[in-house]
Amino acid sequence: MTPDTAPPLIEVEQARLRFGAVKALDGATLHIRPGECVGLVGHNGAGKSTIVNVINGALTPDEGTLRAEGAPVERYGIKAAHALGVRCVFQELSLCPNLTVIENTRIVHRELGSGRGLGWRSTARRIIERSLDEIFPGHGIDSRATVGSLSIAQRQMAEIAMAFSDAGAPPRLVILDEPTSSLDATLAGQLLAQVRRFVDAGGSVIFISHILHEILSTSDRVVVMKDGNVVAERPAGGFTADSLFEAMGSVAKPENAAQARRDLSSAPVLLEQRGRGLPFRAHRGELVGLTGLSGHGQTEMLLELYRQRSGDWLPLRDPAVAFVAGDRRVNGIFHLWSILENFAVASLGDLTRRGLVNDSAVADKGDGWKRRIEIRTQDMNNPILSLSGGNQQKVLFARALATRAPVVLMDDPMRGVDVGTKREVYQILREEAAGERTFVWYSTETEEVCLCDRVYVFREGEIVAELVGEEINEANILAASFQGEAA
Repeated sequence: MTPDTAPPLIEVEQARLRFGAVKALDGATLHIRPGECVGLVGHNGAGKSTIVNVINGALTPDEGTLRAEGAPVERYGIKAAHALGVRCVFQELSLCPNLTVIENTRIVHRELGSGRGLGWRSTARRIIERSLDEIFPGHGIDSRATVGSLSIAQRQMAEIAMAFSDAGAPPRLVILDEPTSSLDATLAGQLLAQVRRFVDAGGSVIFISHILHEILSTSDRVVVMKDGNVVAERPAGGFTADSLFEAMGSVAKPENAAQARRDLSSAPVLLEQRGRGLPFRAHRGELVGLTGLSGHGQTEMLLELYRQRSGDWLPLRDPAVAFVAGDRRVNGIFHLWSILENFAVASLGDLTRRGLVNDSAVADKGDGWKRRIEIRTQDMNNPILSLSGGNQQKVLFARALATRAPVVLMDDPMRGVDVGTKREVYQILREEAAGERTFVWYSTETEEVCLCDRVYVFREGEIVAELVGEEINEANILAASFQGEAA
């Protein structure tokens, strides 16, 4: 039986869901059949995460129907979804950081603790290590380590492995929400191969990603959402990257990476660092990329550069550097604050008068950046957690750019940001760099790194290659990542 003829594993029909005045879902319909990967795309706030939270039982729509294997479901929640075989990997990673990988596996597979005493640890360890080895060979993750001690890429790998693992209740539908956002190209390729193996064996996958070539190469069917509804749906072969982008509600514009590459070697050096490997330097007005396999020292270098130039907790009127965090939940957002407060905290030196915060100046600046970077909210005073993950990341980006800092350090800042916004941000970066602002940019996406003027490739904690101009391409980056030198 093919995916086209098999009865759906789960069906959501005409779902409507409001959060206050916001229509999160507005009559959305989505069917998922066995043996298919469904690519789910749309700009941040289009309703993707909301509809998958209906499918995984975390949200109940105000209107609409839900059927599982053809039968209407009256009481559907997280427990019922788990029993059906629904597993999730969230964009905002959900593992408990104070517990080990093994202990987190026990939480995912609750049946391991039923009448088995202390023996569940060895069973959980065997389950998670088998899944990690299958999906990410050579992963290097110690299952006895606490999750908080792992890099963000390792945490994402562990959560993915848990979702695909089998402890006697096998997964039937795995929902992957931006699963490659913290993975380098090699790890992302390993995951995409696992998706195809799982689907070919009869499983189902909902694959959410803003990386369109991943969607087109991995999915059987693509569903496009906009404003809480499905606006396009067809086999993946019926889309190109440009037509998919246009279906999301944007005008496809060709990227011109060459315009970002300039020779600024004669400009003043604003940052310089020597250590193991090649020396690092960044000139005024440069876009400097950090790349290589994830977890090989890029984030550590950014943090060291920031610590060297920002030793005071008090926001300065003229800060030397600003920082855009990639792991927003850990070191980016203030969870209990509003969107506006999260945005303005780094600019308070410019937004105070006689020691008091000028509320109207804060509001004006916030509204200006809301329009410029298109933060999807009706009110900047709403809680930061009311935003989608990609819109939270926009706030962090706007926070840094709104300062006077001549240097902006960016730790994989486009994680979970939609493709339309990415292109707008690229343009903002070029404009700011033309105004002699310097950016040091770590990204797991080669396409982004190739927009830079100078690129440093990391391997095993040190810089192994420096690429400039026409040397900056995927082949040279991969060669240096694995061999220590460019081709």
